[in-house]
Amino acid sequence: MLAALLLKFARPYRKLILVVLLVVTAQTIGNLYLPNLNAELINNGIISGKLSTIITIGIEMLVLTIGIGAIAATGVLFASKASMGIGKDLRAAIFEKVSAFSEDDIAEFSTATLITMNTNDVSQIQLFAQVALTMMIMAPIMAVGGVIMAMRENARLSLVIAVVVPLMAAVVITMVRLAVPGFNKIQKKIDKINLILREQITGVRVVRAFRKVPFEEARFDDANQSLARTALSVNRIFAFSMPSLMLILNGSSITVVYFGSHLINSGSMPVGNLVAFITYITQIFFSVMMSVFVIVMMPRAISCSERITKVLAQEAHVKNASITYPLPKMADISLDNVSFGYEGSEEAVLKELTVTIPFGKTTAIIGGTGSGKSTLVKLLVRSYDPVAGEIKFSGQNIRDVELNELWDRVALTPQTSYLFKGTLRYNLTIGRVNATDEEIYRALEIAQAISFVEGLEDGLEYQVDQGGTNFSGGQRQRLAIARALVSDREILIFDDCFSALDAKTDRSLRSALREQITDKTVIIISQRISTIRDAYQIAVLDDGRLIGLGAHEELMQNCTPYREIVASQESTEAIR
Repeated sequence: MLAALLLKFARPYRKLILVVLLVVTAQTIGNLYLPNLNAELINNGIISGKLSTIITIGIEMLVLTIGIGAIAATGVLFASKASMGIGKDLRAAIFEKVSAFSEDDIAEFSTATLITMNTNDVSQIQLFAQVALTMMIMAPIMAVGGVIMAMRENARLSLVIAVVVPLMAAVVITMVRLAVPGFNKIQKKIDKINLILREQITGVRVVRAFRKVPFEEARFDDANQSLARTALSVNRIFAFSMPSLMLILNGSSITVVYFGSHLINSGSMPVGNLVAFITYITQIFFSVMMSVFVIVMMPRAISCSERITKVLAQEAHVKNASITYPLPKMADISLDNVSFGYEGSEEAVLKELTVTIPFGKTTAIIGGTGSGKSTLVKLLVRSYDPVAGEIKFSGQNIRDVELNELWDRVALTPQTSYLFKGTLRYNLTIGRVNATDEEIYRALEIAQAISFVEGLEDGLEYQVDQGGTNFSGGQRQRLAIARALVSDREILIFDDCFSALDAKTDRSLRSALREQITDKTVIIISQRISTIRDAYQIAVLDDGRLIGLGAHEELMQNCTPYREIVASQESTEAIR
């Protein structure tokens, strides 16, 4: 899976990778040739006492070393460019995929996992790609080349290699088999830490309000200690393997020196050749160490690649049909026998819902908690698709409309008003970047936000903190409403976004909407009767079913549950 992922995202960088392959090969060949020159220097220069030979070979070795250094730097540069490019493309692919996910898809992986995936997991694969492009190419060339060159120096002494290499391989294979499960656990525990940390930061006020700081600290400490224990157990495996490999290397060096001294004494082997042979043994060991370093990173990279591949292969639950049709303009919205239930729920949230929302009118939706109001909104913007029935725009099934075209027609202001870090202008023009200042201020005026925006020192260039935390809840809601108005979409959906407004501001905002927004479909979800009583029609939901539909006066006469909601909020005299 890791190889398939790297091959897919490495295609645009084939030329860079080819250069790295050639450069690293040249570097390795140079490194293998140096001990041979060193043997010649000792045999023909130092032992013979020929200064000219020492100088000549010494200059050759110096030039070769400088060349190897330059080639190595070039290889690292090109390998870095290729690996950074792979990481960039991988992050972009994950972001693009997740951006197309429905709420069901995101819930399947969890937000914490997706954040970890696009940061930590991609970084692990990016680092592995860079190491693989250098060390993984160099290690086998150096190992094979070292064996060949060592055999050239002395075939009988090379029998030591036949014992050393299998021993090293056994240590490495054992280490990998023990370490892979540990790395899989590490990634899952990092996800858990991110989840806990995200919950604690997001819900810090709730934690403090209920005096749960010690509990949350203990919860985080448990997850942190669990990660540390798992990481330590993996590191102990590598801590054991390193001394084992060093023991094998040093044992082989002693063996080579012992038998090599006998060969030198008998005249069967020159001193320089023994020195070169020991250097080749060291190079073989170095190649094994490089392989170990790559193998150390491989289990974690494999674990990360499996998670990323799963996300990239995920088919979105909500997607475009194979053949799409244009969305009719100025369309009435009709729901025909629509039913919907969340995955894993025992019963449907919406049941056989049939209602028509006329274009250019205000339709309000009211009902008790859990009656399916917000779920209905999610179906209208295709965050989910109904499990039964159809949603149509002037007869055109919403499933047959391209998602982007649908979203270009709808502006949604959700229950939680979220503002992005950046200027106020940036936040207000997200839906329409070419909006003029006049249009922005008109939207702010309708949303009753003009007073506090004009009081800001920088006006529209005022810097908004992440989440809009430098505004009050009511101010955030008004800015979110203004953002929807600036987008100038045909359909405006306000999902219980008037809740933080005081009665006077609520009344002024509704009055401005009614007077100035006459050519759009407005859908208001609210618990307040005062917010929806002037709507063209009001849909009353109870336990996912439509139990009343009509204007305020009609429902007061023929819908008992609606009258009960009204009675719970206002006195009979005030209503009349």
